[in-house]
Amino acid sequence: YNRVWIPDNEEVWQSAEITKNYKAGDRFLRMQLEDGTELNYPVDPSALPPLRNPDILVGENDLTALSYLHEPAVLHN
Repeated sequence: YNRVWIPDNEEVWQSAEITKNYKAGDRFLRMQLEDGTELNYPVDPSALPPLRNPDILVGENDLTALSYLHEPAVLHN
């Protein structure tokens, strides 16, 4: 159960849950979007999608308290 951010043409970033373990050499990540859509997301092993912060940190006033600090985390917060 890992949630990540993937680029989206309309929403800039979209949250997805990884539904199958990633192994080195895999060309796709098996994911489920928040709306229930399942997809095989093509992935570059050197640039995996950014991880999503736990829900408890959503709305945090101090961005330095976030577990993961990157563009989609800041925009979502």
